[in-house]
Amino acid sequence: MKKVIILALATVASPLVQAQTVAMEDVIVTARQQPQQAARLPLDWAVIEDSDLAMVAHTHINESFQRIAGGWITRGNGQESLTALRSPVFTGPGSCGAFYVAEDGISLRAPGFCNVNQLFDANTEQAQRVEVIKGPASALYGSGAMHGVINVLSLAAPDELMHQVGLEGGPHGYLRGKYQIGNRVGAHAFAAAINATDDDGYKDDSGFTQLKGTLRHDYSGSTFSTSTIFAGADLDQQTSGFVQGEDAYKDSDRKKENPNPEAYREAWSMRLHSTIEIPLDEASSLSFTPYWRKNEMEFLQHFLPWQSVEENGHESFGLNSKFYQQTESLQLAAGIDLEYTEGWLLETQEEPFSPNQPAGTHYDYDVDASLASVWSQADWDFSDRLNLSAGARFEYTNYDYQNRTDDGPACGPDSTPSCRFYRPASGEDDFKNWSLNAGALFDINDSHAVFARVSRGFRAPQATELYRLQAGQANADLDSEQLDALDIGFRGIVGQFHYEVGGYYMNKGDVIFQDSNRQNISGAKTIHYGVDIALRWQLNDAFDVALDTNLARHEYDSDISLLGSSGNIKGNDIDTAPRYFGSLRLGWQIHENHRTELEWVNMASYYLEPDNAHEYDGHNLLNLRLTSQLTSRIQLGVRVTNLTDVDYAERADFGFGQYRYFVGEPRSLYLQLQMNLAP
Repeated sequence: MKKVIILALATVASPLVQAQTVAMEDVIVTARQQPQQAARLPLDWAVIEDSDLAMVAHTHINESFQRIAGGWITRGNGQESLTALRSPVFTGPGSCGAFYVAEDGISLRAPGFCNVNQLFDANTEQAQRVEVIKGPASALYGSGAMHGVINVLSLAAPDELMHQVGLEGGPHGYLRGKYQIGNRVGAHAFAAAINATDDDGYKDDSGFTQLKGTLRHDYSGSTFSTSTIFAGADLDQQTSGFVQGEDAYKDSDRKKENPNPEAYREAWSMRLHSTIEIPLDEASSLSFTPYWRKNEMEFLQHFLPWQSVEENGHESFGLNSKFYQQTESLQLAAGIDLEYTEGWLLETQEEPFSPNQPAGTHYDYDVDASLASVWSQADWDFSDRLNLSAGARFEYTNYDYQNRTDDGPACGPDSTPSCRFYRPASGEDDFKNWSLNAGALFDINDSHAVFARVSRGFRAPQATELYRLQAGQANADLDSEQLDALDIGFRGIVGQFHYEVGGYYMNKGDVIFQDSNRQNISGAKTIHYGVDIALRWQLNDAFDVALDTNLARHEYDSDISLLGSSGNIKGNDIDTAPRYFGSLRLGWQIHENHRTELEWVNMASYYLEPDNAHEYDGHNLLNLRLTSQLTSRIQLGVRVTNLTDVDYAERADFGFGQYRYFVGEPRSLYLQLQMNLAP
């Protein structure tokens, strides 16, 4: 596939350079945790390059994720988010377990302890790039790699000195500063990237202050090489709750309303890992990646009428080991992954809401989690045109749970099952899971390829699903979720036109859900099928067009007594699952040093609850961006979001008998000034 250049895998020094006019580098790291010729991978993937991240300069990761066909990161208040990737937008304590969200291949949170907002831990604002695997990933990834992998690659030092500072301002007191420096000296390379943001918030009492930083050191020696990365984030946020009432997001008198001015979220995280790679000979190597992570978070559960406070955190130590061998036609990787985590959760309520939601301690527990995995993945160039791949992973997870308060209902011993909160007795749970994949890619000719793949992903239950129980449930006898997927795709190039089209069908079983009795059980089934379309077309030297969109259905495939439903929901759309959405972008290279981009973001209507009785109409937005290299040292960026000032909801919901909305912000202007300090 010598002439095929897949999508936007350009490595560029400036966002002002057109991606299609520079030398392309069809390499992806995430799929095999090794630089890999992406055009030869029989799976569906996408990349947000550093040039795209610089052009978008997102204030929230959802702005950059518009460039992922089939991906939608919904924006909550401040830096909160929910993820969809070939899936609905999942909500609930275990929903984040459907995705493997990582930084440099190490998951941001420990398996079993994910958080729906965990992307705010990653320094996406100054990343080298963001790589995405759609659907179940390869055998290198374990629990959580079901609907996909999101991997943020940290900024690496260039061969020449990088030294930049930036300042950005916007509406409602928005101010952000960025600083990054890096250089290579002999066998050593150093890079640092730091950014700080302060925002008063569009809505009343909804501001936040956030600090993120990444430090990186790379060493390349004759006998071994290392890559060591330390990353941290701190968020102090006033949280605005839903605006309630049908079409409330259109009411100009209510758009800035904050029904929960007392809400807040405070979170911090730190991660350290170092990959040591030792070549054994010209064709094989060993690598070891010890890592450590720690995080804590406290927030008011403003989305619940009784508004309890949750505090949680965990600390992990892990080791990933890998053997890699590459011959002329075969690439083989195999490894053992080990991890130990100490996690905890405390939920309290200051004032009683009702006899069933009392004041005091609802939950107070520790969970020590142990994980061990063995895996192998192989890629075989069967011929010049045919590539075959296969992999398998076995993973064992053990949870040692210790209840630190009284067993039973929080309302007293005689309140079961009317009491909302139930604390199970201390005990252990373990889970054994397999993931499998097999695929083939065939080069039709030098410019076009077709691939097919079958795969299985899984996720073990999250600790909160097992131990934060309700309504008298003394034990959650849960199974791991499993997702079986079939992918068929086409990719190629015709002149200056690049395309990738990927179709999929996914069947998910043993889905964990909360039934009408508010008890956590396994056994639901869902199906997911659709097509992702990513197109790039260089019209001429000045203009280029890019499209990222998808058509999909996400349906309940079993008749279950789901909390919030009132009848047979089999065949219904899963809530918050639009059947199509995407973005279309027109780029104009006005001059070698000046580029502008007009983006159209389209969101279709979607249902808000399992019965499909309430709906959000969808929306269309326009965003305009301009970057200008004023001098060799100074670059100016101008962005206008929601150019036509549309009334819209970032996310709509229906709960507790009410339409609920996170209101989208009106037309906003952002100005960014960046200075190159390198001599």
